[in-house]
Amino acid sequence: MGFIDMRSHYDKIKGLNEGSFRRLTGVKPKTFGKMAAILKAAFEKKRERGGRPNKLCVEDMLLMALEYLREYRTYFHIGQSYGLSESNAYKGTKWVEGSLIKDGAFSLPGRKALLKSDAEYEIVLVDATETPVERPKKTKEMAFGQEKASRRQSFR
Repeated sequence: MGFIDMRSHYDKIKGLNEGSFRRLTGVKPKTFGKMAAILKAAFEKKRERGGRPNKLCVEDMLLMALEYLREYRTYFHIGQSYGLSESNAYKGTKWVEGSLIKDGAFSLPGRKALLKSDAEYEIVLVDATETPVERPKKTKEMAFGQEKASRRQSFR
């Protein structure tokens, strides 16, 4: 039987250099640390009410959410990677997103704040609507090859 690595996912990657860490997670280690600090405070507040202990540490929950946002992996796949069910992967990711938004440090400014600022924004609009492919109608004659025969007779 093989050796099972019991370290958290974060323990495995925290030794990466800044470029590799950012490439893997999408954020710099300093930003990751700020996010983790916010989540730890939110987690302590949440645990005051009691409840079952989490299977993952806060850093792993943050990594899980960043994986979801960055790689578009399904909750099923993420859950399998972290040893969770699909629903717990979903709940953990939503808790991380909600806690970071509620804190306000990582939320975007509102529409009014953007309109009041002097910054210029370039907007690119991509039209990705689906249009049906135009194909000839299938008829009984075409299906049985009778169309060519009827055309030949009409030209004679």
